[in-house]
Amino acid sequence: FAGQMLPSGNNGECSMHQSRSMVPIQYPGQSSSTAQATPSTQALHMSLDDDASTRALPSEVLDLSQHTSEVFMCAWNPVFTDLIATGSGDASARIWQMSGPTAKFGSGASRLLQHGSAGDRNKDVTTLEWSSDGQHLATGSYDGVARVWHRTGDLVHVLRGHRGPIFSLKWNKRGNFLLSGSYDKTTIVWDVSGKVGFVRQQFDDHLAPALDVDWKDDTTFASCSTDKSVHICRVGTQRPLQTYTGHTDEVNAVKWNPSGTLLASCSDDCTAKVWDVTRGKNEPLYDFKSHQQEIYTVKWSPTGPGSPNPSKPLMLATASFDGSVRLWNVQDGTCIRGLSRHKDSVYSVAFSPSGEYLASGSLAGQLYVWNVREGKHIKSFKGRGDIFEVAWNAEESRVAACFSSNIVSVIDFHS
Repeated sequence: FAGQMLPSGNNGECSMHQSRSMVPIQYPGQSSSTAQATPSTQALHMSLDDDASTRALPSEVLDLSQHTSEVFMCAWNPVFTDLIATGSGDASARIWQMSGPTAKFGSGASRLLQHGSAGDRNKDVTTLEWSSDGQHLATGSYDGVARVWHRTGDLVHVLRGHRGPIFSLKWNKRGNFLLSGSYDKTTIVWDVSGKVGFVRQQFDDHLAPALDVDWKDDTTFASCSTDKSVHICRVGTQRPLQTYTGHTDEVNAVKWNPSGTLLASCSDDCTAKVWDVTRGKNEPLYDFKSHQQEIYTVKWSPTGPGSPNPSKPLMLATASFDGSVRLWNVQDGTCIRGLSRHKDSVYSVAFSPSGEYLASGSLAGQLYVWNVREGKHIKSFKGRGDIFEVAWNAEESRVAACFSSNIVSVIDFHS
């Protein structure tokens, strides 16, 4: 059974499975004719496969179908938990309100957050994130402009300072700073605490595009770049506090663990690395090398010290173009298990709020929900197009997946 736990190998490496060739992303760009969210048509056209026992029923899937181009991002509001934001290549973001707790209740009209005229590819919404209090949504677009919106859809700030597309955007917990990473090689900390947002500090230490950023605390953050490096910087300090140069290819993502003591990074060099910032060394604490192709993303479980689930063990998930997801024990650097059911590149993973479940989404539109402890897939859904991101709501009762086919599918989940 492919979804079962794989035995660990030596040196913290999972047993190898045949690598699968990377599938190029395709952007159908087909327009949606549906004006309102409707129970899923995607779920009605799924191929017969061996996921029959776990497949989401059509009645459990709600399609949000007002975007007219691929949907790159989706994020549930952490406080006003019936709201989900989506960002698209149609030069817009949208805020959708669920009409009830499950798909059968449907969705109300979405609030349109216009970034340009439809068809203007320079205005793709490439990244978005809710503030921790749920009141504001930050969006970043291909034109290099960051914007802050109220949850009601009103535009609050327009932040101009980058000279290239924004790839990553993160709020600090306090909500006074917004951090952006751009193709222009710089990261900017924006002060958005007052009526007018402004550049608090711009960091220009990377030698190539900055692909991802993540806050350690309210003033310290990490950034990574196609220059193969990871920097740790602090507001008010001109030079990086620490630079890590262990990767041999582009670094795609950086993420701090809940306590802010460990930093994970992943790269096109097919490795993920964990850095212990208290050591002050340019050597990783762990160097995970089992993936056969590029690792696109890493995610920490919301467990362990500093998390909402402090009694549960901390783990790291890595997702790769080799089609596998791997879970790592960061106490001893061993691979807990490999999740090898996907047949295509895995672009996104997300732990559920309890840390008990993991959602993964791949090219060719395959979504799986896994029981982390058992290593089994317990829910599956196949949609049209490629999945770019998956996200859980705060109640752990729904998983959203956004697709290259202009759709966001919201799937009911019952633990």
